[in-house]
Amino acid sequence: MDIVIKLSQFLLSLSLLIILHELGHFIPAKLFKTRVEKFYLFFDVKYSLLKKKIGETEYGIGWLPLGGYVKISGMIDESMDKEQMALPPQPWEFRSKPAWQRLIIMLGGVTVNFILAFIIYIGMAFAYGDTYIANADLKDGVAIDNPVMIKAGFKTGDKIISIDGKKVENFDSDMNINVIMAKQVLIERNGQQLTVKMPTDFVDQLSKYEKGLLINIRTPFAIGKVDENSPNQNLKQKDLILSLNGKKIKYFDEAKAVLEANKGKTIPAVVLRDLKETTLNLKVSPNGTLGVYRGGLDIKSLEKLGYYKVSTREYSFFESIPVGIQKGKDQLVGYGKQLKMIFNPETKAYKQVGGFAAIYNIFPSFWSWETFWSITALLSIMLGVMNLLPIPALDGGHVMFLLYEIISGKKPSDKFLENAQMVGFVLLIALLLFANGNDIYKAIIK
Repeated sequence: MDIVIKLSQFLLSLSLLIILHELGHFIPAKLFKTRVEKFYLFFDVKYSLLKKKIGETEYGIGWLPLGGYVKISGMIDESMDKEQMALPPQPWEFRSKPAWQRLIIMLGGVTVNFILAFIIYIGMAFAYGDTYIANADLKDGVAIDNPVMIKAGFKTGDKIISIDGKKVENFDSDMNINVIMAKQVLIERNGQQLTVKMPTDFVDQLSKYEKGLLINIRTPFAIGKVDENSPNQNLKQKDLILSLNGKKIKYFDEAKAVLEANKGKTIPAVVLRDLKETTLNLKVSPNGTLGVYRGGLDIKSLEKLGYYKVSTREYSFFESIPVGIQKGKDQLVGYGKQLKMIFNPETKAYKQVGGFAAIYNIFPSFWSWETFWSITALLSIMLGVMNLLPIPALDGGHVMFLLYEIISGKKPSDKFLENAQMVGFVLLIALLLFANGNDIYKAIIK
């Protein structure tokens, strides 16, 4: 069932993005009276799953879910229709239109991608608002468990003050991605401010460990489940450990130190159970564990226990517009930084480039419209940026040649464009193989 939910979200998001992107080309093409021969979701190599011709355009769904396309008459594209290009230009063909019209047609897809992302972020701001913990309310700092973060110089209890000079106002999901892309982070430790310079190959180092949040809020030691072989069957699910061996325990990381110091011993513990304090004797294993699984308390439960103050900011429709636009701008800039890291060999971030499996794994195994729209908006930005890369066979490659034509007044020959299209196609296949090869490597080899 989990696979079905993940796959449903993946296909719905991908289909939505592809259809809207291709509509961005289709609509201006029709407005400029350019013939569109095909409009396809997914590729119809050899055959299609569904197809229907309406007017001069064949609409269909292909069997290969690697994207989609519109075939515009008189345009050198992935179809490489040389026979049509050998005939005299017709007034309804792409090549017969003024350069500025062709430019608008080619920019239509990415324009829709960016507009869609901003609309989603505006809608999310209006529908969900913002739920966050003010950074100033994290009095005892944050939790740092990732060994790469510890190696970089972070410790549990640190307070994150600023990232690359930008002050951190709230603790939210963006903090982790911002740290990954940061050059330096200003922290406060024991009342003193320190600057942590991030390793150049930080992303590559992270890939060697299990995924998870780099920075998290510190949480109490709550029991999620007692192992059937645990010597501490007197513990129950939802118990909250308040002290161990006479030492007050507010956070789980404090419990680890006490358990480590009392390996193989039986120690007293105070546990909060059903809002009442209970004293128990607990046996610590030789490995310094109690034979239990931690229970994740949601943010609302932590608020009720007095750990954090959760703030929710709601927006009216008009207030949500600048908020959504700013969110879109931040994501766009953030993705630009990620691309910069990928193309910088020193970071080794190219090793983490993923294909369709990586995109599929972004989606959760439960259905959440908020998460779905958040991921879809980010993917829309990614699709728009990637299509703008000046690679022949991508929209950005066509735009590059059109700008050259507009500036110089000279149109590249059809032969040159055909060769450029082939080179671009080979590059795209290579990138596709590399990205999806990375997915296979991570899934099988690792």
